[in-house]
Amino acid sequence: MRGRGALAFASAFVLAAIVIGQDAGAAKGSGSGSPGPKTLGRSPVVMQPADMKWTDLDPKTGPGVKIADISGDHTKGAFSAFIKFPAGFAAPLHTHTNAVKIIVVSGTFLQKPEGKAEFRLGPGSYLFQPGGDYKHTTSCDKASECLIFAEGIGAFDLKPVEAAK
Repeated sequence: MRGRGALAFASAFVLAAIVIGQDAGAAKGSGSGSPGPKTLGRSPVVMQPADMKWTDLDPKTGPGVKIADISGDHTKGAFSAFIKFPAGFAAPLHTHTNAVKIIVVSGTFLQKPEGKAEFRLGPGSYLFQPGGDYKHTTSCDKASECLIFAEGIGAFDLKPVEAAK
């Protein structure tokens, strides 16, 4: 049990470092009047959970998947965001146009590259998911919802593909 506590602390520390390490200049561009990260000049970007605006992710991902952009806009370009998947969620074989870096915050996130074995990622795990022709399925273990932190180099999309015959 002690190991789990250390892992949870390490995960939280890594996520905090990522969020706080965001360029304060990027947050200054959010002067659209909409709520967003609070900046303190050239100080860290700070966003409390209550400040996060959760919306439905692309309908092709499936029902119940929510996203909260931290920086950028996942529908338009580079972004960082928290993404929640309901317990038991499963997306069919697909690709993404752009690469995404993923850190699992909670739950067990599963991925299965086409023609290869499924792998399971628990809290604190990291995944670099290439864009382009990397065909895979994504799911969340039935035991609990999954929460990930994701950084994309371009807009998020999900492009369903047919499995090899």
